[in-house]
Amino acid sequence: MQTEWLSIPEVAELLDETPGRVRRLLDDNALVGSRREGPVKIPAIFFVDGEVLSSLRGTVFVLHDVGFSDDEAIDWLLTPEESIGVAPIEALRAGRKAEVRRVAQTLG
Repeated sequence: MQTEWLSIPEVAELLDETPGRVRRLLDDNALVGSRREGPVKIPAIFFVDGEVLSSLRGTVFVLHDVGFSDDEAIDWLLTPEESIGVAPIEALRAGRKAEVRRVAQTLG
């Protein structure tokens, strides 16, 4: 799935927060980002109406619990999942968090 990637300053502006607060959201797993291409970037699809997608944090915790790194969690969230029928992030945005987390728990 293609998504725009946002820097920490861009996320801070989107959320009307400080860059330090965005880093805390990353540290607390309320958000997940990647350093694959330099500084930390966060998929724009993780935000809805200027807010962090509320079901993201718990889903990230489940993915970390089954052994996924941040990069692996992002890749799984953005890649179509056969058992869900769409990319997990699309299902989360559609309010299907229980289904997404149930599938995520079987990945370990």
